[in-house]
Amino acid sequence: MAKYSLRVEVEPQFLPEQSAPEQRIYSFAYTITVTNSGEVPAQLISRHWIIADADGGTEEVKGLGVVGHQPLLKPGEAFQYTSGCRLRTPSGTMQGTYFCVAEDGTRFDVEIPAFVLDDGSRRVLH
Repeated sequence: MAKYSLRVEVEPQFLPEQSAPEQRIYSFAYTITVTNSGEVPAQLISRHWIIADADGGTEEVKGLGVVGHQPLLKPGEAFQYTSGCRLRTPSGTMQGTYFCVAEDGTRFDVEIPAFVLDDGSRRVLH
């Protein structure tokens, strides 16, 4: 087991009731579970997202915490939250990093693996 490690799991979902394809608005929610899989307590301090649409447009989002929280997770503890984003295309991707500080003062980044946002239409992201 790594001393400093958080596991990130993502479940994206298309929100048709909040989307307006005729206006190029596609809304998505994503539920993220962050689990401390390391050996020491660690606090999630900030996030950095890179959001890309199917036309190659990208947006970067940086900020403190997640949904107004900076959870301190003991080994084995998990924090789950749901947030969202809008794209101008029916599909895209998100990826990023969390910046964390362990209880012993060690700073480390946790990669958020790329995941696909897709409205389920025939168009496929390449």
